[in-house]
Amino acid sequence: MRFYGLHPLDALLLVLYVVSVIGIGKHLASRNRTGEDFFLGGRKMGKWLQFFLNFGNMADPTSAPATAASVYKEGIGGIWLLLITLFLTPYYWFMNVWYRRVRLTTMADLFQDRFRSGFLGSFYAVIALAQAIFLIGFGNIIALKTLQPIMVKPEASYSVADRAMLADFREYSDLHKVREQSPLPPAQAKRYDVLKGLHDQGKIHPYVSYLQPVSFYLLANLLVAVFIVLGGLTATAVINGVQSALIILASVILIPFGLMRIGGFEGLHARVSSQMFDMFGNSDLSEYTWYSIASFLLVSFVSITAAQGNMNVGGSAKDEMAARMGAVTSGFTKRFLTIAWGFTGLVALALWGAHQSDADQIWGRLTLTLLPVGMIGVMIIAILGGKLANLGSTSVVLSALIVKNLYEPCFPGRSEKHYMVVARLSVPLILALGIVVALTMGNAISLLKLTIVMSVIWGAPILLIFLWRRLTKPAVTLQVIVTLLLILIIPYAVTAIPALRRSPKLTVKTHEIVTMVDRKATREDVGAGLAPAVGATVRKQHRSEPVALYFEDGIAAVDPSDPDSPRQGMGRFNVEVYLLHLLGVKVAEFTPPMILTARLLTDTAVPFLLLIVVSLLTPRGESLRLARFYARLKTPVGATPEEEAEEIAHSEEDPGRFDHLKLFPRSDWEFTKWDRTDTVGFLSCCAFVAFVLAVFQGLLRLGS
Repeated sequence: MRFYGLHPLDALLLVLYVVSVIGIGKHLASRNRTGEDFFLGGRKMGKWLQFFLNFGNMADPTSAPATAASVYKEGIGGIWLLLITLFLTPYYWFMNVWYRRVRLTTMADLFQDRFRSGFLGSFYAVIALAQAIFLIGFGNIIALKTLQPIMVKPEASYSVADRAMLADFREYSDLHKVREQSPLPPAQAKRYDVLKGLHDQGKIHPYVSYLQPVSFYLLANLLVAVFIVLGGLTATAVINGVQSALIILASVILIPFGLMRIGGFEGLHARVSSQMFDMFGNSDLSEYTWYSIASFLLVSFVSITAAQGNMNVGGSAKDEMAARMGAVTSGFTKRFLTIAWGFTGLVALALWGAHQSDADQIWGRLTLTLLPVGMIGVMIIAILGGKLANLGSTSVVLSALIVKNLYEPCFPGRSEKHYMVVARLSVPLILALGIVVALTMGNAISLLKLTIVMSVIWGAPILLIFLWRRLTKPAVTLQVIVTLLLILIIPYAVTAIPALRRSPKLTVKTHEIVTMVDRKATREDVGAGLAPAVGATVRKQHRSEPVALYFEDGIAAVDPSDPDSPRQGMGRFNVEVYLLHLLGVKVAEFTPPMILTARLLTDTAVPFLLLIVVSLLTPRGESLRLARFYARLKTPVGATPEEEAEEIAHSEEDPGRFDHLKLFPRSDWEFTKWDRTDTVGFLSCCAFVAFVLAVFQGLLRLGS
């Protein structure tokens, strides 16, 4: 007997987990008497709770399937989509202290405090809400695609439509394998285009699942809403403590079971091409080369500064050391888990080859294929529960933005209880919008890239707020509007207009790339006389399909059943690449990593160029107010509330008291000389970055 495709033991574990989560939220509900309690945990979180809260934000378990999917498609170079933040971990040693020292509630408060601009604060709140809702949608999609292959219908329950869908998928998969080696005959090529259009639009799959998008999204997000409305940020931190152990277990458990199936690390190297173990990818086969990785690092450095949770997470620490240690320890823990996620993608490659059409689903398929009863339930809890904890902290951050920066300015002077009611009611509204995004967006990897780049819109001015006194309000206002048009509005406006997304000038592809690659021979290769033994090196032709030049999610027929129907672009329109085309650059000759790099560098350079040039051309802010802002930013957090209040008052009276600490004393740059804690912590973090890379490289060589 099975319950929606699950063994009774796995189903029981899931039910017990749901009951426990609601119980924890209810138990902690009495602690949330004020907005500071609900949004910041009373600013009393020590190192352990800071670790759990940071780790829950960073190690959202839906990132595990996304990383494995990226590696499955691109090789181990695909791991850089998330591992790139390894090089930013030393930066956390300083960044989280900034958010503790500004002593604010939301990121939008930073614009109000620095520029006395309610408009910029509210504008930030609106854009941040939109970005976070995209992230919620991304989490919903990945969780669904991970769990769907686990909760599958038995063949006896298939309908006629189910059987037809599976037959179409098998035909698509077979044609895809043939096409990788040689061109298809005209009739088969037309049929392949039809089936690929169905697949790209999510209409054919390799299984039939009980789990359907609408019902799953509603139930999962309802649980988050109940849990957060009751417990606030403290409940999120406690749940993250439980989830940390589950996430670590879920991140590594598939690897030993997979290695046993394929013959250990030796079997992994025997079955997977050596090029797929290249840390920096291949310019023909992978989207992640050294230069695209470098551009991602640049974007991530700017983007991470604008993460909405920074103010709530860093601001909730009871002291600066708790803020520092919580950030860097959770950061390094996630880097090791990211490596495990990447190896899981390699295990999938070894088991199935590069023939799984929807890479977003390989984590769920591995779970069902490799894990025994009981462990499947643990995996479901880890993925679903981690999603709940991550959505929980996101919901708290967003509810703070809604109350403090949108609702309270319109309805000032209400009671604390009134604002708490609004904060709690905003949570289910936010989650409902995330469901809408999940139902209307398709490619999860593309959605993740978009949210990373969207953070640049506010990351650039926030970084300069902390570092450059000369930054002006007009510069920030103009920069946000221009980059919003460039990164979000124009790209999706083009996609929304049928005449543009179907334009022959825009629905063009790059040239097909034919590459000779060295691979490990399979039994089929030996049988065909291509190699003397399994595992021997064999040189094969690899045909990389042309990719859409201007549309993120590709190009498909308007009518998937008619191969002769007009083509249309899907997903975000890459306006950055189109601008290069207008400037005369031969973008049709770009490889996928060149397209990605052009987009990322444009999106990063434009905001800083606008901010610096416009700031130098507009009047600077009122000097005394700016001096007090930067004096408070340099005032250490006190051991007690009374001591801290006394130090802040001192800084207000004498805003120049820390000027001797400036690295460039007579400039507008606010870089500060390091003390012993800064130096030792930063160098230790850098050494640990090198250690993580050494471990990663060593693991890649095992069995080779």
